[in-house]
Amino acid sequence: MKGKDVLDFVKVEHTLFSLPFVLIGFILARKEFEEDVFQLSPSNLDLIWIIIAAIGARGLAMALNRIIDKDIDALNPRTASRHLPSGRMNDLEAWSLSLVFLAALLGASWRLNMVALQMAWLPVVAFIVYPYMKRISWICHFWIGLCLAMAPAGAWVAVSADTLGWGSIMGVGGGNWTNRDFEWFPELLFISIGVALWITAFDVNYARMDVEVDRNQGIRSFPAKFGLKSTMILSIALTIGWLFCFLTAGLGQFTDNRDYRFPYWIPCVILMCVVNLYVMTFLAAKSDSSEMEMERFQKILFNASMLTGWVLLASLSFTEATIR
Repeated sequence: MKGKDVLDFVKVEHTLFSLPFVLIGFILARKEFEEDVFQLSPSNLDLIWIIIAAIGARGLAMALNRIIDKDIDALNPRTASRHLPSGRMNDLEAWSLSLVFLAALLGASWRLNMVALQMAWLPVVAFIVYPYMKRISWICHFWIGLCLAMAPAGAWVAVSADTLGWGSIMGVGGGNWTNRDFEWFPELLFISIGVALWITAFDVNYARMDVEVDRNQGIRSFPAKFGLKSTMILSIALTIGWLFCFLTAGLGQFTDNRDYRFPYWIPCVILMCVVNLYVMTFLAAKSDSSEMEMERFQKILFNASMLTGWVLLASLSFTEATIR
């Protein structure tokens, strides 16, 4: 089994979707605890373990999806040439890869802190459920959004739990829930929800390629069940939804008592919303005319969706100090 086959099997390029939001979660946590993101220090070396954990999680998710969906992929002309259905990789090799990625996730989580390690089961369960979810309900698109929403949240916990322990999740302060301080509110919460809606919009449009095949196989994708017009309406709603979430996360910097802000976050969010809306409406409408237009649409959709995360990450690379 060659390295190229492994990278192609797990679609390593799809890591480009989650990685920028992993880094966003890391930056927000570092800023929350008033640490310089770009200064080399032992705590900043946690970023290496966070990236390894993210790669392990992403690889595990894709490997499990390929294994569980092997029979479905074999009946789809678009996916029949994948490694398992075509015989280029056997089940033992695929399961071995899964264990390697799982070990990377658990090992990196252990190196970070015990909270990260003890929470590592959550994404693993989510990854196992997803392939079966698509056989049950079109909610599967939202489920994969939930999986990606763990990227910024996981990175944030990996950093914040060093200081707060379980308080990074459960809140700090005594008494009931209403009296606790949740450091992840509002920025991290709204960014994670925004990521869930953003990747759901992408996945719904990605499913446009297999509408007829999904209907024949009983796969419960949203386009197969409700049609392409409803898919476009849902895409618009989801995109406006993540626009609201990301804007809400950014607005906090103008009201909180802090000595920094990210001045490019809000304009970048608006820009990428416009780009995504254009792709999911105008270009999506043209994609149904031919197979070539569909391929063009999917390529642009992938690039626009991937670029969204990296543009937002770039907007956080510049921090403006404010005078209080």
